[in-house]
Amino acid sequence: MAEIMWRPDPEKAAASDLASFVRGQRAHGPALEPLAIDPLDYDALWQWSVDDVGRFWQRVWDHYSVRSDTDPGPALAEDTMPGARWFPDARINYVDRVLDHAARTPDKVAIVDLDETGRRTETTWAELADETGALAATLAAHGVGEGDRVVGYLPDIAEAVVAFLATASLGAVWAACGQDYSAPAAIDRLGQLEPVALITTDGYRFGGREHDRRGEIAQILEGLPTLRLVVTARRVFGADQSADTGAQDGPAALDWAAATADRQTPRPARVGFDHPLWVVFSSGTTGLPKGIVHGHGGVLLEHLKAIGLQSDLGPDDVFFWFTSPSWMMWNFQVGGLLVGATIVTYDGSPTVPGADGLWALAAAHQVTFLGTSPGYVLACDKAGSVPRTDHDLSALRAVGVTGAALPAESGRWLRDNVGEDVQTASISGGTDVVTAFIGAAPTVPVWAGELSCRYLGTALAAYDQAGREVLGEVGELVITRPMPSMPVKFWNDPDGARYREAYFGDFPGVWRHGDWITVTDHGSVQVHGRSDSTLNRNGIRMGSADIYQAVEALPEIAEALVLGIEHGDGQYWMPLFVVLREGAELDEALTGRIRDAIRTQASPRHVPDEVIAAPGIPHTRTGKKLEVPLKRLMLGVDPATAVDATAVDRPDLLDWYAGHRPR
Repeated sequence: MAEIMWRPDPEKAAASDLASFVRGQRAHGPALEPLAIDPLDYDALWQWSVDDVGRFWQRVWDHYSVRSDTDPGPALAEDTMPGARWFPDARINYVDRVLDHAARTPDKVAIVDLDETGRRTETTWAELADETGALAATLAAHGVGEGDRVVGYLPDIAEAVVAFLATASLGAVWAACGQDYSAPAAIDRLGQLEPVALITTDGYRFGGREHDRRGEIAQILEGLPTLRLVVTARRVFGADQSADTGAQDGPAALDWAAATADRQTPRPARVGFDHPLWVVFSSGTTGLPKGIVHGHGGVLLEHLKAIGLQSDLGPDDVFFWFTSPSWMMWNFQVGGLLVGATIVTYDGSPTVPGADGLWALAAAHQVTFLGTSPGYVLACDKAGSVPRTDHDLSALRAVGVTGAALPAESGRWLRDNVGEDVQTASISGGTDVVTAFIGAAPTVPVWAGELSCRYLGTALAAYDQAGREVLGEVGELVITRPMPSMPVKFWNDPDGARYREAYFGDFPGVWRHGDWITVTDHGSVQVHGRSDSTLNRNGIRMGSADIYQAVEALPEIAEALVLGIEHGDGQYWMPLFVVLREGAELDEALTGRIRDAIRTQASPRHVPDEVIAAPGIPHTRTGKKLEVPLKRLMLGVDPATAVDATAVDRPDLLDWYAGHRPR
């Protein structure tokens, strides 16, 4: 069995919201009937939750006192995939949860807004409610109503949260992307929705620089002809009137102060369980990005479970995940408001003023749950950071990690350099369900290189190619029972054909997610990477994540990319591209150490044919390596169809990779 890195404290585990859920104890309202399960027996609880998914989600509804204007009906009215129907008669609104907390704790801080200059702005729950109501009234005055789309072109700032809540309160549909996207990339996403309102800001700060986006906004306005209103928050360049947007015959233009001047309590529209809440976009590396629509009820229940039960967040917590509105983790972080936590928004780089910038922010603002990525953890390791001695992290109790598999060595670094009492909550899920399938729980240990448990209500299994469940072996990640946050639909997919093909084309009635995983005999899960980028050498399959864990642990390597490319003659070429740290040289000695690391730590059958020094590695703008598009590009596929350059963080690298065709 793998090394145990963290064990739950029995007293804290027994006091967790997860244990209260089992015992029937609620923060508000009379107690529920206790479950006939030991509160600390997570495996038994998970099994019950997937054997009787309807009863499980009904209990989540009841535990968190979700309100409906009508009798919501049965939790799971139609138990099918796709096409499950949840709480069919419910009339709810996501924003009701925020208003509940505003009524109970009006003077507590709901949002801490930070930037690289050291500026800190606090928004209380009462202020959040009033500002949301004011913006909602402004949107409504310009004709925004149920089903209309409001879009954001914004960094991770408090105004983005208010804009989303105001939109949702009206029953309108929210979508956003960060300002690191170019105007064409933003239009590719937001333009599909034919939005009627745009919320934006004049620019953002990153890496010590101010980025003026007023020119990009002007292009976006030209590309979104359906707009009736533009609201601009002046964050970087002040009240300079040149920041005004819109021509006389274009959409109405207001600054943020004017749009939120008439403070008032929102009056959320009551909508159905599946009424669209937001559209989030896939990485979009080929073709137009896919718009994934989620509903009010599914997101509400899933985030209450994932943030409340699995992460044990509540009103005493400060929740900060370094993210961007382009990434589903932004939506997940906003979900911290659903359980009454204070959330932190940050307009800046994680490495300002130094590599340990996030740890410094966590210490300064008493963060209790900090979310980051494996890449950031590895960078801190290689920079020699020791956050536990350099910063006061006494408030920190958990570090969330997602975006890729967390190597065992990085887990050990977190234990040794952040704190052995700090839980590593490594999670894996997707934009598709805007949550995690696998992650942590306050009652479950953390094993090195493994994700602690399958999330409650998530009937996750590993399937072999014949569709048989396997344990202790690599298989396809599948979900065999419905989840309420599975997409309502894809945008512009009227008959649902694209949706069905995306998830249900391989195993009818079973969701195939596209990841290689191993479910261990102690209930944890190992994630090996995307199954569509599997390294299939001589019939032996391996996920790319296993290669990265071995190679990126070497001090000379900043990052690595491995591809498996099939020749037309049946031959197989497997190059490994490495980005070297400053001062390192890819000589025979380092090449030998790289090959040896893969041979001994991953697989002797997957030692690369070539090791090639690369000037960089392109990613999607949410940080995923461009494995499949680069493979297509190197096989000679037309660049226009192989990859959408506007969705790539380093499009300048695409030509370099296209020049490395199979040998």
